[in-house]
Amino acid sequence: MRTRRKQPDVPAPDSPWDEIVPGLWMGGHEFTGGSGEVEFAVVRDEFDLVQTLLRLPGHGPDPGVEHQVWPIPDGPLDGTQLAGVIRLAEAVCDALDQDRRVLVRCYHGYNRSGLVIAHALVHGGSSAEAAIRLIRTRRSPWALHNDLFVEYLRAGLPTVRLLEELAE
Repeated sequence: MRTRRKQPDVPAPDSPWDEIVPGLWMGGHEFTGGSGEVEFAVVRDEFDLVQTLLRLPGHGPDPGVEHQVWPIPDGPLDGTQLAGVIRLAEAVCDALDQDRRVLVRCYHGYNRSGLVIAHALVHGGSSAEAAIRLIRTRRSPWALHNDLFVEYLRAGLPTVRLLEELAE
């Protein structure tokens, strides 16, 4: 399974992670540092919960930090993968309700993490369009540049999951 498409025209973000709403951060494994060079984003103990959608060794978090790992591709998702995204988004909402600091991350912190965070925002009452706009404003204009994920959000992940499972 390919988990990341090579897209040389997509720039690394300027920061390792950005706060989307209070307590909820979106990030990746690489970012462009102050020198202009790509640096690794390593999580230590800055967050109470880290959700990782693409696991790379050596990127943290520290022992003792709750870490949920659900590798998914930056492309079409099957019913099981969609169910995992929905569960992760619900865990984000639960953690925020408990005033916990949450990081959702993927490779650059654009698409997979954006899908989870946008669904969490929708679960919390936001419209899909408002969630997408907020993420692009707070993280990067490159956030959610995967058109398929945007369509998933507009249709609603539970609906997409049901349709995917019916097609199997």
